[in-house]
Amino acid sequence: MKRLHQKVALVTGGSRGIGAAISQRLAAEGASVVLTYARSAEKAEAVVADIVRNGGRALALRADSSDPAALTGAVSRTISEFGGIDILVNNAGIFIGKPFTEHTLEDYRRIMAVNVDSVYIAALEAARHLKRGGRIITIGSNMADNAVSAQTTLYTMSKSALTGFTRGLARDLGPQGITVNLVQPGPVDTDMNPADAELAGFMRPRIALGEYGKGEDIAGLVAYLASEEARYITGASLTIDGGFNA
Repeated sequence: MKRLHQKVALVTGGSRGIGAAISQRLAAEGASVVLTYARSAEKAEAVVADIVRNGGRALALRADSSDPAALTGAVSRTISEFGGIDILVNNAGIFIGKPFTEHTLEDYRRIMAVNVDSVYIAALEAARHLKRGGRIITIGSNMADNAVSAQTTLYTMSKSALTGFTRGLARDLGPQGITVNLVQPGPVDTDMNPADAELAGFMRPRIALGEYGKGEDIAGLVAYLASEEARYITGASLTIDGGFNA
């Protein structure tokens, strides 16, 4: 029996990179998966096709994570398509890097809308439907604990907010048997942060293991947290960064 047999998962930002790896792993573990995307329709459908080809069930929904109505609609559609929701993975996120004095109020509003507001909105809607054994898992960043360089102020602020949210929500939902956890990846080789980019020369020497992680590494931790094996873990911030923050 697969660990997530008969479970239903919603993964925001699941069309590429870490989100795609999470979607595929949860499906491989037996979950029916709904994944959202903002612009990458072709990539989202490719992830769905891969899941279906391997015997799973999946659906891609266009839902910009900065749009509250789209997020609540994605939760509703997940329930209507698959009969409920057991796992919410808040993966969608953006990065805005620039000198601090060049920041605009629009920059602030945009990054908070996607990196913080969307997590709150999706969790609030999902919590109304999750049953005992439900899971809320958010993808943050190891930069919440280590501002690696300049020009990361907005990003580190937004990711740090997720720590407090996770702890508070774990207290709120614990009596219902719902766990809430935060996964904080370090450098991961994706099309947004390739291991062969110029930035990698700065990052790699700081990684204890000496290499970038893979989306599958993050997906493995998420699958564990979503499973019954992790029933006694909640309110935790779990850093998975190859020792970058060691």
